[in-house]
Amino acid sequence: MNESPIAETADRAIWKYVGGLAPAVLLWAILVGWLAWQLDERSAWSEETDRATIREWIDEARNFRKTLPELIAEYVRYGDDDPDNTADPRRRETKKAELLEHVRALVEPTRAYVNQLPLFPEIYRFEIDIAPPRGRSGGSGERVTWESSVPRPARQNRDRLQVLEYDPTGDGRATIRCEYKLHAFNKLQRQEQERQRMSLVAGALLATASVLAGLFVVRFLRREREREVARLTALAEAEYREIELLQAQHREDEARQAQQELKSELLERQLETSDLQRRAAEAEKSAFEMKSQLYASIGIMAGSYAHNIKNLLVRPNDLLARCIEVNGLSREQEGMLHEVKSTLGTVTDRLQQILKTVRRDPSNAEVTRLDLAQFVREAATTWFDMGRDKWKLMITADTPSDPVWIEGDHSHLQQAIENLVFNARDATFEMRNHLREAARRETAGPELRKQALLAAAAWKGEIALGVRRDGDRVVLTVRDNGIGMTDEVREKCLLPQYTTKRDNALYEGYSAGMGLGLSFVAMVLEHHGGTLTIETAPLAGTTFRVSLPPANPA
Repeated sequence: MNESPIAETADRAIWKYVGGLAPAVLLWAILVGWLAWQLDERSAWSEETDRATIREWIDEARNFRKTLPELIAEYVRYGDDDPDNTADPRRRETKKAELLEHVRALVEPTRAYVNQLPLFPEIYRFEIDIAPPRGRSGGSGERVTWESSVPRPARQNRDRLQVLEYDPTGDGRATIRCEYKLHAFNKLQRQEQERQRMSLVAGALLATASVLAGLFVVRFLRREREREVARLTALAEAEYREIELLQAQHREDEARQAQQELKSELLERQLETSDLQRRAAEAEKSAFEMKSQLYASIGIMAGSYAHNIKNLLVRPNDLLARCIEVNGLSREQEGMLHEVKSTLGTVTDRLQQILKTVRRDPSNAEVTRLDLAQFVREAATTWFDMGRDKWKLMITADTPSDPVWIEGDHSHLQQAIENLVFNARDATFEMRNHLREAARRETAGPELRKQALLAAAAWKGEIALGVRRDGDRVVLTVRDNGIGMTDEVREKCLLPQYTTKRDNALYEGYSAGMGLGLSFVAMVLEHHGGTLTIETAPLAGTTFRVSLPPANPA
């Protein structure tokens, strides 16, 4: 079983204390070691100075024009040149005697002034050990010794005696050993006093450092205890928060489970919605097929009528041709016959176009490059006379002089524009009828009713066609001052077979009331990449705005 965080913290508290106190203890140990080293260096400094002074005295003194190291080097060299001492035995003895005499010359004066000069060295023993010559087999080295007759210091003062031992040649062939005392007694007392003062200072520093270290340890332990209390408190709060978190997670799990259930229900609803959408798509597809079948049926029927009419015009055309060939006709009669023949030819060509249009589905367009401005001008010219004489309205066209090129099916676009013109015509009929009915219902008096009737009779319908460029689109507008539409009628007017004119005697003979004109326009525009917007209001006229993409540059 794992321990709790509080138990683990208690187990590691000792190691934390050790880790926190280690720097203070290490600093205190370094200070103690440094003080001990300083005391030792201070006590040994005078001895090192004495040794350096005695060595310099021995190495530099020239009693016989040569120093002691030079004499030792000559003696060693003579021994190496004559290892068995057979060439000149007396010469080697002479060199040895020179060494001994040089040593006496060095140390004898020091014995004459014992205890008289404080800084004059007192030499008690001076010896030179020389290694055996190179090349000699067996035997031992030689030693030159001087011993002072002055008694050595008492045993309790043996620490005053110093020893200097070193190699004067640097190759290990000889060793000088000197036992001496350099300083007087009062100097030693001063050194002892200095050593005691240094010890007191070191002790004071050590005590101060110990007190500071103790204060640091106490402060550290107190701070660590406060930290541990705060840490334990924080851990307890953390455990409490963890319990609360677990409870919150439990509540969150419950909420997540509820959310999953809601998601499941939502998914079921989405599946149902998807199924409904699929059914709607199938219904739309079925409606599209029915619409295509409807257009096909209408095309067959209209084609049949147009074909019969075309056949009926064959005989009148033949009779007209014969009448024109007869002699004796006046110029006026012959002109009227030619005009009738031209009109019948135009009717025949128009029937041919109708047959070509109704026999082809609107989605199967024969796209050509068209000048929409010229197209609209020709349409306005075609319907201008009929609009003025028969429909009692004005048809105008506002188009730019430059070509406005689009790509589309000639017959489909022609039929779509004619449907918009016919729709505008019917709207003016309804507006004129509305004004007449309103004049008849005038109850303010006969005079006002008469004026209202005259105003209704003088009212003329207007249909304005227009073509313009709007950015990267070409816009065709068909505007009338007719009866207008309500919002409900505007929303439904593009639906197939929806009409407000069916079985209305007002439109008899005007090819109205089938409910297919505007739906045909919408389908043609859909296959030409165009859009149709309608701006209308009751008794305020209607504007149909057709937006088409321009043709690519030639």
